Amino acid sequence: MNGWSRQRAGWVAKAIALLSLMVLNGCSTTYIPEPVQPDAPEYAPPALEFSLPTPAHGSLYRKGYNLALYQDRRAYRVGDILTVDLEEKTQASKKADTSTSKDSSLQGSGSYGFGSSTGSGQAQLGGGRDFSGNGSSSQQNQLTGAITVTVSGVLPNGVLVIRGEKWLRLNQGDEYIRLVGLVRPEDVDQANRISSQRIADARISYGGRGTLADVNAPGWGMRFFNDPIFPF
Repeated sequence: MNGWSRQRAGWVAKAIALLSLMVLNGCSTTYIPEPVQPDAPEYAPPALEFSLPTPAHGSLYRKGYNLALYQDRRAYRVGDILTVDLEEKTQASKKADTSTSKDSSLQGSGSYGFGSSTGSGQAQLGGGRDFSGNGSSSQQNQLTGAITVTVSGVLPNGVLVIRGEKWLRLNQGDEYIRLVGLVRPEDVDQANRISSQRIADARISYGGRGTLADVNAPGWGMRFFNDPIFPF
């Protein structure tokens, strides 16, 4: 093998090593989300105990579970169900323009003499710099619909902890909505409904899985080149 062949083989080996390093780095730094599955424990309804307590003082009623003719049927206990109206709409925009400019100059003249030789000269120094930058950002999101959730807990101050999920099986995949948050019983209306804008510490997730979701997601190579650590 002559010198040129050895040099070319060395270049090929270095290129293969660099490509392998990029692939390994992409696999290690690129975030690949786990597939979403239904029946997640954090969104499941609470397990309830429906056995009747031992009668006391001759009463057969279970405290807090008797049905009165004029009782308000809004959710207020663990296991109760209420409907959340999704009314989420956000819009944000930002724009910035910056421009700077600076010019400077310096001039001078004089005469000189060296022995019998004399003369004059002139010098000029100048400089300038300019900068111009602009940027804009705009984002808008909207989510409407409804989801029925379960009361999974009641805090000591009476605030309800709600959670639930809804899955829709469509012809090209699944769509899901998940919700967790805190609700004041006073904000639940007479129809046992509440707006999502009145849920504290809300966590609302909307997404999908299947063919349509897969083709709309970039591959691992594109995610690698879009990674913040990519130098170019």
